[in-house]
Amino acid sequence: MNKLTAPERVLKTVNHEEPDRVPAWESAFTNNTIMEHYGMKPGKGDYGISLLKTVPNKNELLQKFLKQKNLLKAGYKFSYEFYRKIGLDIGTSISSLFPREILEDASGFIDEYGRIMKFEYYEKDGTTILGYYGGHFKSFEDYESWEQLDPAWEARLNGFLAGREVQEEMNNEIFSVPSTGALMECTWEGFGLEAFSRILGRHKQAKKVFDDRGKFTLELVKILAENDAQMIILWDDYGFKNGLFMSPINYRKYVFPWIKQICDAAHKQDCKILLHSDGDLKEIFEDIIESGVDVLNPIESTTANPDYDIFKLNEKYGDKITFCGNLSPIMLAIGEITEIETYAKRLIRELAPGGGYIFSSGHSINPAVTVDRFEAMQNIKRKYGTYPIDVSD
Repeated sequence: MNKLTAPERVLKTVNHEEPDRVPAWESAFTNNTIMEHYGMKPGKGDYGISLLKTVPNKNELLQKFLKQKNLLKAGYKFSYEFYRKIGLDIGTSISSLFPREILEDASGFIDEYGRIMKFEYYEKDGTTILGYYGGHFKSFEDYESWEQLDPAWEARLNGFLAGREVQEEMNNEIFSVPSTGALMECTWEGFGLEAFSRILGRHKQAKKVFDDRGKFTLELVKILAENDAQMIILWDDYGFKNGLFMSPINYRKYVFPWIKQICDAAHKQDCKILLHSDGDLKEIFEDIIESGVDVLNPIESTTANPDYDIFKLNEKYGDKITFCGNLSPIMLAIGEITEIETYAKRLIRELAPGGGYIFSSGHSINPAVTVDRFEAMQNIKRKYGTYPIDVSD
């Protein structure tokens, strides 16, 4: 088979057809050591917010910066070039989760969903990590006083267009995919779990908040798909290591009706939906499929549920959804090289034939992942990830 472009490779895989090789993606890459190993010099990673610390009108100035397509494009050029070097196929652009208010000491910001986010720095190599520090909203009244998100805000489409321009300049060797927050993760994080739990106890308030998020995400997905986005990523964690954040009943009441509308709207424009959702999702796995999600990431291998297993799930649902991920970040940080190689081979051998699998870690590449272990992972893909798949024991 002739070499495909990255969009062709990914989309054939999602359609359960065999491309030229197994595509790869990482939902996040926060590891300066690996970047420097590939000849890249990472910046401070704080979006330039520290430069605005003493500026009187820093929030207004920030909003102007976020709308500048050329500034966004410069960031994508750097990250996409790195992805190309390590052999990833998908680069992520952003269409939501933008900062709205810079914290007084410029240590972070409150984003447009009301999440307090602060910059942390990994001591070993200075990698910037954006950490969640609680919700800005203490009550439903706080939430109601917050300016609602506008799906037509200029920065959202500009983020997608900037990424696509970089993709084209790179001869489509990277597939630039826009992303947005969705319903669950951004909702509870804007309040914090305690305040969010109180909201859940009041049906009208809960419905209002989820409907606000659903309407926004649906309209933004329509805008992106109508501008020829071929795939869109939804950031929407539904669970943690030991189960779901709320009962399956509440997901079916508040979340999945909107996810289905979102997927239906995307599919009308021949656009795919990739859902990034952490945790043990076994109880709602069929709901995710029935909603129309095309790709699920990361199918964490480190949950407490032995039945939330990518190989078992593939046997039952492999023809209905594309899997992306699963190679444990813990293994990539402290595992034996042979252990990583064996597991990576198994992922490719059992999941990749016939398409329907995108190679990735089981969450992201964090600062604790070592160069030799990361290279062991990538070398298996390079060696065995070409179609037709032939991974001997």
